[in-house]
Amino acid sequence: MNETHDSLAAETAPADEHAAHDVAKHIRGYLMVGATLLTFTAITVFLSYVNFGTQKANIAVAMLVATFKACLVAAIFMHLSSEKRMIYRILIFTFFFVFGLFWLTYLAWYDPITR
Repeated sequence: MNETHDSLAAETAPADEHAAHDVAKHIRGYLMVGATLLTFTAITVFLSYVNFGTQKANIAVAMLVATFKACLVAAIFMHLSSEKRMIYRILIFTFFFVFGLFWLTYLAWYDPITR
């Protein structure tokens, strides 16, 4: 009985080491993404003090940085980088919906009735 127990322990040891290596690899990736998010948060704060000419340009730059950070969070922390094809169809629909909302906001800025 000890021989089978020892052979089982010997067989599972490399798998455990491999699993621990995979976990360490994922943790390192998450820490890198977290550091990137902190860096871009600092960039966002820095850019809030920069005048790009108009308030609309400032908002556009802020939205660009925020979009990059949101894509990074969705791809890595929400594990969308390894999803199947159906999730990408839903994401494309969502992207067009959000783009449409941004477009409506843009049109509202130039609405001659409210001016």
